[in-house]
Order: sequence, then C-alpha cells, then structure tokens
Amino acid sequence: MDNPARTAILQGMSTDMTYHSDILVIGGGLNGACMALAAAQTGLSVTVIDTLAGGVQSDPAFDGRSYALALTSQRMLAALGLWTALEHHAQPMLQIKVSDSRVGDSAAFLGLSFDAAEMGDGPMGYMVEDRHLRASLLSALTETDGITHRTGATVVAQNADATGASVTLSDGEILRARLLIGADGRQSGTATRAGIRRTGWTYRQNALVCAIAHEKPHHGIAHQLFLPPGPLAILPLTENRSSIVWTETADMARRITALSDEDYLKVLRPRFGDFLGQISLAGARYTYPLGLTLANALTAPRLVLVGDAAHGMHPIAGQGLNAGLRDIAALAHVITHAIQRGEDFASPQVLDRYAEWRRFDTATLALATDVFNRLFSNDNPILRGLRDLGMKMVNAAPDLRRGFMREAAGLSGDLPDLMRR
Repeated sequence: MDNPARTAILQGMSTDMTYHSDILVIGGGLNGACMALAAAQTGLSVTVIDTLAGGVQSDPAFDGRSYALALTSQRMLAALGLWTALEHHAQPMLQIKVSDSRVGDSAAFLGLSFDAAEMGDGPMGYMVEDRHLRASLLSALTETDGITHRTGATVVAQNADATGASVTLSDGEILRARLLIGADGRQSGTATRAGIRRTGWTYRQNALVCAIAHEKPHHGIAHQLFLPPGPLAILPLTENRSSIVWTETADMARRITALSDEDYLKVLRPRFGDFLGQISLAGARYTYPLGLTLANALTAPRLVLVGDAAHGMHPIAGQGLNAGLRDIAALAHVITHAIQRGEDFASPQVLDRYAEWRRFDTATLALATDVFNRLFSNDNPILRGLRDLGMKMVNAAPDLRRGFMREAAGLSGDLPDLMRR
C-alpha cells in the first residue's frame, strides 16, 4: 500500500476507466449542437458545454441573422432529423445573380446568372433564419438520448493524456471524455488551451446585417452585388422578405450603425435599387467586424476543432456555416467508420484522417473568399474590366457555370455520409 509507483498506476487506471461521456463538445452554438447530434447518431454519449444560460438562445430575438444553407447542408439537417420542422421556414434559392456595380447603377443586375434548373439536383440551397434553426437544434438536444446539455458553464482548464481529455469548469467540477471537440468560435479557448495558434488578418470592413420587407416578390432569387466598399448580398427569405448582408468600410459601418432606422434605409436604398419596390426594416439590425482566421492545426492529442474554431472567413460566398457543417459531417464519418473497424475513434491516427480531409478544403475556401473580396472591393477600372470579362466568359460557358453551381451547392469533392442523398 505504501508503494508510490503501484499507487500511481492504480490511480491512473481508475481515471482512465471514468468517463462522464464519450465526447465533450465545447460550445453550444449551431456548430456545437449539430456536432452533438451527429455524434449521438453513432451511439456515443455527448456532453455539450454551453457558456450561455438556459433560455437565452431560445429567445426569438436572440439573433437576427439568416443562413444560406447549401444543398448538402440541407441533406445533413434532414439526416439529423431536423428538416421536417425547418422546411416550412426555409426559402429555396432558385437563382443567383451576381453583378459588379456602383451605388445607384441602374444596370446593377446585368451580370452573372446561375439557375438551379441547369444543375438538375434541385435548389442550390435554402435560406433559413437563425431563430428557426437555433430553436430546432435546441429542441433536438433536449429530446435526443445520450446528449447532456450543460448551460451556463465555462471551461477554465483542459488536459489530455493517452486515454482521454478532461476539462475543469469555473465551479471546479471536472468532466472527462475520450474526445474533446472545440466548437467555441473564432476566439476558441479550446484551441488556445491546446497551444494551437492561428493565422489571419482583419479586413477593416464590417458587415451590416438586417432583414427587410419589400413590395414585390423575390421569386427565390439571391443577388450578390459587388460594390467598391464591399459586397452586398440580398438573400430571399419566406414571404416578401430578404436578408441583407452589407459590407462597408469599418468607419462607414460605424456611422451607418449609429443612424436611425429611417436614415439607415436612406443609405441602403441607393445601394439596393428599386427592383423589389418599396423596402422597410423587418426586425433588428446587427453589425460585426470581418476578418480571416485559420487554426494552424485542426487536431491535438484527444482534441479536434470544427466550425469557426477551425476557420473563420469573409461572408462573401455565404459559406461559413456550410464549411462548419462539412467539418462536422466529415468528423462524424471518420468516427463512425473507425468504430465499425474496432478502432479507438479518438486516436491520433483517426483524427489525422479528419484533418487530412478538411485541411485543404477549408484553407482553399478561406483564401478564395479573401481573394474575391480584395478583387471586387474596389473601383479600379482595370480590375473592373477584368472582372466583367470573367463574368461574361462564365456566362458563355454552361459547363463552367454548372461547375460553379455544384461547388456552391456543396456537391463537389468527396461527400461525407451525412451529406449524401
């Protein structure tokens, strides 16, 4: 009994055999909730650690954003059992029109056009409001066996060893699992505590986000206008409403944010145009700074990053949430197949498969959004000429146009199980 080496071994065995759940997900937002549901489908037990108090996210006024879900993201939500509740809140995107324009340009919509009918797989995607998606996810977390949702909990420390990972909460409680998943956003504490550094920069741009009601129907058409200060996306919602993601320089965005609703619309209208008739605000306004950030590693011992914790990019292509869902689908795929082969699903060999699958795709997408933003967020006449020539070439090449549409719909590349039909 006095042998310190034997005592240490016994203590280690006791710790190794004690797990509060198979997986700890740090972060209770959209990515964290989807990760928990995907992992639970494999039969694993999951604890979600959410810093927000219970009831905050279920408030319909919690967030005014909307998301452009790629077709494969919709398939994933259907596979997770969420789409039946979301479908009547979702607006199919049947066309996307892209233009290179100036404020007040009467020919703003005579640019590049994509029509889902050419693709043959259905809509290119769906617009879903955050309030509906978040409510559906929170309900599923409560109703799914094997998931524990810990709200109002903050992680202050974490540790990993050969058999698992543990976290210490602010109240001193210690939780242990076989795998720790960081889904806690661009300022990921999970990544920082694991010693994972980030590469990135700010754009000196802010996104202004709101929903508008309009006089004329949008017919399921999404518009992307490239204006000199930054892109303006007009994305169709249900009924005669659209979601606006409006990029301005940081200084101008701060001035616009300080305006009254009436003056805010006066600034928006000449950028927006009159193709949808009279417009009015339909809900609250939001603003947030824009930048690019990539985690230098997607994994560490007994730890993996997904969503914004792994990568944050410019919203120019609306791919932020889609990239996170693709992370989650890929990780669930890798874990499921590892379990079927009798492997330790949290071993370095298994987690490396996830990292290899996602590293190139996320880096390429993040850098592509960076290049597009820099290329189009200016009024340089030479670059404008090259941009317009490029759009004409794509319009004249049906195969190239279909390729772009399939990429936007998430149909290119090796699809994880959750994103297949």
